[in-house]
Amino acid sequence: MTSSAESSPGGPGRGRGSESGTGHGPGWESLGPPPLGLFALEQARAVRELGRFRERRALLRRVPRGDGHGVLVFPGFLAGDYSTAPLRHFLRALCYDARGWKLGSNLGPDPRIMDRLAERLRALCERHGRKVSLVGWSLGGIYARELARAHAARVRRVITLGAPFRDITATHAARFITVGPERLPARESQPIRTFLRQPVPVASTSIYSRRDGIVHWKSCLDEEAPESENVEVHCSHTGMGFDPEVLEIIADRLAQPEGEWAPYEAQPHALAS
Repeated sequence: MTSSAESSPGGPGRGRGSESGTGHGPGWESLGPPPLGLFALEQARAVRELGRFRERRALLRRVPRGDGHGVLVFPGFLAGDYSTAPLRHFLRALCYDARGWKLGSNLGPDPRIMDRLAERLRALCERHGRKVSLVGWSLGGIYARELARAHAARVRRVITLGAPFRDITATHAARFITVGPERLPARESQPIRTFLRQPVPVASTSIYSRRDGIVHWKSCLDEEAPESENVEVHCSHTGMGFDPEVLEIIADRLAQPEGEWAPYEAQPHALAS
């Protein structure tokens, strides 16, 4: 496993695996979706990543165990809890109380969804008597960030997987997504696009891949903030929920004690591969 060790263009690096945001101003145009060549290879690569059973089993023996706190996992666009089942199974094996969102298929932004997610967050927080971590895949990552923004007192950290919060139009699914009360096409909603890329008030890790065939990797880069980081992996978008490299990063981030922060540092065994 290898992670990017690039430094921020405007300052010092934030630890191995970190990369800064792109620094565009508020009027910038869409990055556009990834190249069609990457899109065409997406499913075949995801199948290979799903088949890495041995590596996932070995991973359970070496990553840190959890402290039992609650973790809510949100699926991507048009997906449901079935898609996050391997990730939640992995987290439960590490002793986390990992829960799905229980809202069926993710059909796009809807204020009612955020209300129901806020209720699930409240219930899980009260069940354990402590803050909850949020893990969101693709569009689910945008939900996770906005839930953390609205309910920071109940959120321990946010981890996003290929989530295009920096530019929600930089994906092959953008034409199917509308936002805001007016249900405008994402490309026409500049105020919302500007708002979504603002840093969230909790510790956050954005996991991205330059090999992502669904979401442009630059659209996943968070702004500079004291407790935010961007960590590069090398899998497909569809494989992020079960790729061993991604799972190892999630396990490392969730294992940080509540209220503490240190940027991600890839382990020696990962750097050597």
